[in-house]
Order: sequence, then structure tokens, then C-alpha cells
Amino acid sequence: MKIQRCKGMRDMSPVEMAVFRWVVGICRDCYIKWGYREVRTPTIEYLHLFTSAGTLTPGMLGKVYSFLDWDGWSGERVVLRPDGTIPVARLYTESMLGQGLARLFYTANMFTFEGGEGNRERWQCGAELIGAGSAIADAELIALSLEIVKKLGLKGVELRLSHAGLMQALLAKLKLTPEEQHRMFDSILDGDTTLLSEASRESSELGDLLLPLLSKKGQSADFLRDQRASLCRSIPGMRSPLDDFLKTVSILDDLGIKYQINIASGAGFEYYTGMIFQLFSGREKIGGGGRYDALISAMGGGDVPASGFAIYLDRLIKLVKATTIVSPQPRRILIKVVYDASAKEAFIIADALRNAGFIAEIDLDGREAGWILEVKSAAAMAFIDKVKSKKTSVRSVDEVIKLLEGKGGG
Repeated sequence: MKIQRCKGMRDMSPVEMAVFRWVVGICRDCYIKWGYREVRTPTIEYLHLFTSAGTLTPGMLGKVYSFLDWDGWSGERVVLRPDGTIPVARLYTESMLGQGLARLFYTANMFTFEGGEGNRERWQCGAELIGAGSAIADAELIALSLEIVKKLGLKGVELRLSHAGLMQALLAKLKLTPEEQHRMFDSILDGDTTLLSEASRESSELGDLLLPLLSKKGQSADFLRDQRASLCRSIPGMRSPLDDFLKTVSILDDLGIKYQINIASGAGFEYYTGMIFQLFSGREKIGGGGRYDALISAMGGGDVPASGFAIYLDRLIKLVKATTIVSPQPRRILIKVVYDASAKEAFIIADALRNAGFIAEIDLDGREAGWILEVKSAAAMAFIDKVKSKKTSVRSVDEVIKLLEGKGGG
């Protein structure tokens, strides 16, 4: 019987892994240069981490991989992490409280059950900015995410903005029960605005105000600035989140960052309290994040503001072609052992070449390569350049290195 991989999981070929590592390298380089430090959290976390703080929408919770971590006569329900931010917030609350501002980043896999052939394991490279609650902090994360996209060579990426506080203010005005507000907020975060549009139409006053706001996808901040007075007058809870939102977009304007505003859009996480942003390449969402000022507090860590974002690696490796990777690759040389007695010398020479920065493979299957080093003994070797159809006798590793670097004679 042919053995197959689990449904929804994926393998990565050497070519895909090269792209994966290159993308992760770009992310890590940017994070480190912006002052972020790397962390790692467990693949398995307790289920209550994602439920007690009200952190995931019911739609997301219905997709987690959960099982009983059996321990003798009892056990605790655990999950394969479905999100990267929540475990980092737990790490901060558990071991970093009182240390001031924390700029943290991670590379990790997430697991969610998707029907059909959808990916159930997804890789992210994310950053969390914990301890800062300003418009400048929001702008930093957005600018950082766009710098990564730029260094990856992606063109035409769209930045889309929304705000959890604005959505919650709109829902409060609809005079719904707490349960109805909660359900509608979750549906918006899961990408469905049907319930909100239907509720808005039931009131002519709110319909005239909200429906244009909900349908204005892609507008600039000028629309919100023009409507600020009427929005704040009609919706009392609108003033604070609207001012917060406009402060951030004003900084983005000063930085020359282009964006689109879509108030009724979300990202599947209840922990967002402020600015939410998403990055799209065509129809593909390649990253996003936002502000979650109540998450650390919900975990018992006190009143600590925070925000973060993630770059979605699985989607990016489909967009970034291997041919665009500009990282210089080490030169590769194949080492052939002519006599069994010369195997020791071959391994010693290969080690010396690797220490000099080259890829050195011991020939095991009689393959061919662009550069070949035939080893008879430590002082009797032949360097073969297949491209130039040239064979040169060499007596030391230094001579081999000179030939590989193009400094050899002839």
C-alpha cells in the first residue's frame, strides 16, 4: 500500500525550502534591524489559553486540533496552536512582565482544521510589539511589514485598514443584545458583513449613516474626516476609536504609505481592540495584524497595550519564484575517492573546503558535476573543470581553493 501524507499537510521540496528559508531570512533580518528579538513558543498549548480570554472567534475555535493530554487518571484538553500572537502574549505574561517595552518576533507553524484540500498547517513569521499603545507603534508595525514585502520584491501589494473599535461602536448603536453584538462582531471578523448590513437596513436613520460607511471600500481617510462630526454626533462611542484611527492614518500619510480603508473587515481574532491591517497581493492575503490592548490583561498581566502582525509564509512561497532569490550560493565541488585507501584524505580535504566556505560532497553514486576533485592521496589530486574541459594536477587544498576562486594559473 502506498503511504501518503496526512490530508491538509504539505511537504516542501528542496527548491521550496530554499525559497522558504530565503523569505524567513528576509523577515528575520528586518525584525532584528528594527530592534526585535526572537522567541519560540510550544507547538502544544492548553485549550483554555484560547478560550478563557475570549481570544478566538467561534468560527476559529471550531477549527482547532484539540485532544486530551492524558496523565494517569485524568488529563487536560490541549490544542495544536492555531495562532502565533496568543502564545507570545502568554510567554510575555508568564516570564517578561515588568521588563518594559518588548519587541519580539517568531517563526512558527499553526494548525487549523479546514475542510476539503485546504492547508491545515500554516507557517508564519510574526512580530509583537508589547508595552506601547500609540499611533506611532501602529505605524511602526505597518511600515515594518511593508519593508519586508519590498525586500521580497513583491509589486502591487495593497494595504487595507480597519479598526475593531469602530466596528464595536457601530454594533453598540444598533441596540442589539450583548449576545447579538458578540455574534455579529465575530461574523465580521470572519469576513461576513451580511448580518451587519441587514441590521443597518432595519433603521432608516442608521441605514443612511452606516450603509454608505460599510460600502465605502477603498476610500481614503478624507471620507472619515469629512463625516467625523456627524458620526460622533450620531454614534456616541465613535469619537475615541475614530480619533485613534485617524491619528495612525495621518502618520501613514506623512510617511507616504498608500492604503485602502474597509471598516467592516476583520481577521478571525476577537482579541483585536484597535487598528487592524491586512496585506494583499492580488486576491491572496499575505499578512496582517493589529492592536490587542486587552489581551495581556485578560491573561492576568495587567494593563499592557500591545500590537503585532504576521507574514504568511505558505502563501508567499507560491508568489516568490526561486529564480528571484539573490542570495549568493556557495560554490559546489564533488570529491571522488579514487582508491579506498584515500577515503581518509578525501574526508579531510572536504572538511577543509567546507571551512573555506564551499559545498563539498563526497561522491557516492558516480554522478557528474561542474567541478570535480579526484583524490588519490593528500598530495596527489586532480581538479576537473567540466565547463572549461580542463584537468589540473594539484598538491594541496590551497591550490584547489585558488582554482575554485578563479585565481589558478592558465
